[in-house]
Amino acid sequence: MLNGKTALVTGSTSGIGLGIAKAFAGQGANIILNGFGDAKEIEALRESIATKHGVKVRYDGADLSKQAEIETMIAKALAKFGAIDILVNNAGIQFVAPIDEFPVDKWNAIIAINLTASFHTLRLALPPMKAKKWGRVINIASAHALVASPFKSAYVAAKHGIAGLTKAVALEVAEAGITVNAICPGYVWTPLVQKQIPDIAKARGITEDQVINDVLLHAQPTRKFVQIDEVAALATFLAGDGTASITGAIMPIEGGWTAQ
Repeated sequence: MLNGKTALVTGSTSGIGLGIAKAFAGQGANIILNGFGDAKEIEALRESIATKHGVKVRYDGADLSKQAEIETMIAKALAKFGAIDILVNNAGIQFVAPIDEFPVDKWNAIIAINLTASFHTLRLALPPMKAKKWGRVINIASAHALVASPFKSAYVAAKHGIAGLTKAVALEVAEAGITVNAICPGYVWTPLVQKQIPDIAKARGITEDQVINDVLLHAQPTRKFVQIDEVAALATFLAGDGTASITGAIMPIEGGWTAQ
């Protein structure tokens, strides 16, 4: 379905981003991986995806908190592939604390990576999409783009911002053959969620098991974590030609959380 297309997936060396990158490769897309991790493990991952699916896979270790590194990453991708046909803004970090105890540097980092980085990738990737009259932008937001939770002020603010950014840009490029949508996962069992659990336990004064059962899964009527493959399947659907009329959509995939 995606033969000949090139997809940049930020934050794709693990978790949701990696799942999406693998799914796109399985549909024939060339992939640009981005994220942090052990260099040998990332190279093995890159080679594995390329070999398994017969596509080109590049890795770019750009730090998305830094504008100059984002600009260099996009420039390299365009030089190599000519365009970024599918842009997935997935990179994100989290920190949990009451707002009056929230470290300023953590606020700044979360806003930079979870929101501002998407502004930079969008402004740089859209012109080649416009030239080709085809493009797909998929912003990985969160159920926290639609509802809030305590002790996550920066994350909730950033994800609400992503929802607004998605709608605004979708309207700007509505006649250009480009769709811009946001996927809003609930709690997915990823390294990002796992790292939150001790901080949530500390902030709420409860055990880590209570965090899982009484906080995380309590929010989702299915009482199950969303699976990475489920998010990747939705992203793959949105990346295809059959979804040309779906744009500006903020799409929950959260076990019924926001239906309550």
